[in-house]
Amino acid sequence: MRIRIVDAFTDRPFGGNPAAVVLLDSAGFPADDWLQRVAAEVNLSETAFAHPLPPGGDADWALRWFTPVTEVDMCGHATLATAHVLHTTGTATGPVRFTARCGILTAETGPDGAVTMDFPTSDLTPVAVPDGLAAALGAEPVAVRDTSADVGDLLVELADERTVRALAPDFAALVARPLSARGIIATALAEDPDGAYQFVSRCFFPAYGIDEDPVTGSAHTALAPYWSARLRRDDLTGHQGGRRTGLVRTRLRGPRTLLTGRAVTVVDGELHA
Repeated sequence: MRIRIVDAFTDRPFGGNPAAVVLLDSAGFPADDWLQRVAAEVNLSETAFAHPLPPGGDADWALRWFTPVTEVDMCGHATLATAHVLHTTGTATGPVRFTARCGILTAETGPDGAVTMDFPTSDLTPVAVPDGLAAALGAEPVAVRDTSADVGDLLVELADERTVRALAPDFAALVARPLSARGIIATALAEDPDGAYQFVSRCFFPAYGIDEDPVTGSAHTALAPYWSARLRRDDLTGHQGGRRTGLVRTRLRGPRTLLTGRAVTVVDGELHA
C-alpha cells in the first residue's frame, strides 16, 4: 500500500504543513484502530485516508483525517494534500468531491497546480476572554471569538504581527485547563496589509497531540470571515506558522469559504502493515 507525505500550502519541500496520504483500494475504511495506529506511526499533525466511491453519488471519495491521537472533523491541509496526490498521480482529473465528517468538500486543481478547496464558513461568536488564556499564551488578547462546532477553536486576536510571531505558549497549561474544544488560533493584522498577506496566524492544538500546527486550512474558515469583515475584502491571503510557514489564499462566499494553496510531494513509499 502506497503512503505519501505531502507538504501543503507551500511550493517547495520542507515548508508548509506536512500530511500523510493513504489512498485505499477498498470500498470502505479499515478498522478505526488500524487507521489510528498508522497515524500515530507517521506522527504528523494529520494523516488522511481516502477510498473511492461508486459513480453517480454526491461524492467521488470518502475522506477521513487522524492526528497521532484522535480523529478530527475537519482538516484543510490534509485535504489539499489528498487532492494533490489524486491529481499528480492521474488517479482523478477535474474537480474532486469528498464526503467527510463536516459534509461534502470539493477540490479543484488549476493549470498552475494550485488547489482550491470549498469548505463551510465558520460561525464566529464574540466571547469574554477566558480565565488563564493570557497566561497560557503569554500575550494579552485584543478580542476572542468562539468558532463553529466543525472547527471548535478559540480565535484570539493579538496586538500585532510581532506579538504573534513571538508567542511561546505554555502547552501544559493549555492541556491542563482546556479553553476550547480543539485549540487556539492566534492572529493579528499583518504589519503591511497591502503586501503579500493581510493577516498572520499560529495554531496550537496540544490536546490533539499537536503543540503547533504549521499551516491550518480549517482555521482559515474562521480567519477568512473575521478578517474579511474587518478589512471589507472578500479575497485575502493569510501567512501562518512559526518555524515552518505557508500561505493560504481565502475567498469568502457567504456560507462557504474557498481556500487555495499549493503542495509538493516529498516522500512516496510503501506501507507494510
